[in-house]
Amino acid sequence: MKKKIVVAITGASGSIYAKLLLEKLQQLSAQIAEAAIIMSDNAKEVWRFELDNELYNNFQFKTYSKTDFMAPFASGSAKFDTMVIVPCSMGTLGRIANGISDDLITRAADVILKERRRLILVARDTPLNLVHIRNMQTVTEAGGIICPAIPSFYSKPKTIEELAMTVINRVIDLIGLENESYRWNE
Repeated sequence: MKKKIVVAITGASGSIYAKLLLEKLQQLSAQIAEAAIIMSDNAKEVWRFELDNELYNNFQFKTYSKTDFMAPFASGSAKFDTMVIVPCSMGTLGRIANGISDDLITRAADVILKERRRLILVARDTPLNLVHIRNMQTVTEAGGIICPAIPSFYSKPKTIEELAMTVINRVIDLIGLENESYRWNE
């Protein structure tokens, strides 16, 4: 069954993760019924700073404003089954953990959780304080998945993109898409 996926991008450092996920989703588009993008204003600034481009405008998926509460996934009736927030700032995580739906990103996350669908937060901050950890616990207990942007090294990545891709391949697995990637001991 094809997936309906929302990708939200916040202003945390780690735009490379969002870029790689969107590129991978385009490659796997045969498995996707619909995909949508939401970006915070800070996400656009961080993307431009970290990646030296504005390619976030060039993906084949429909983009929604963070204030567009008429977006289909702002309601459970649209049946989007997965939302990935990549990278996920600690501020966004905190608002989700506390039920504060003050923009489309947090509203969509709230909908995904209330409908018992898959919410994946690619948390990108270090070190963590106790508030962050408790917010992660709250989201996990509500059914969300915390997938920290912690790359693996056993595939022996040679570039920054290959290293970041180790995180994105885990996200693709968590979404439930078929994907050719390194598997342990292969």
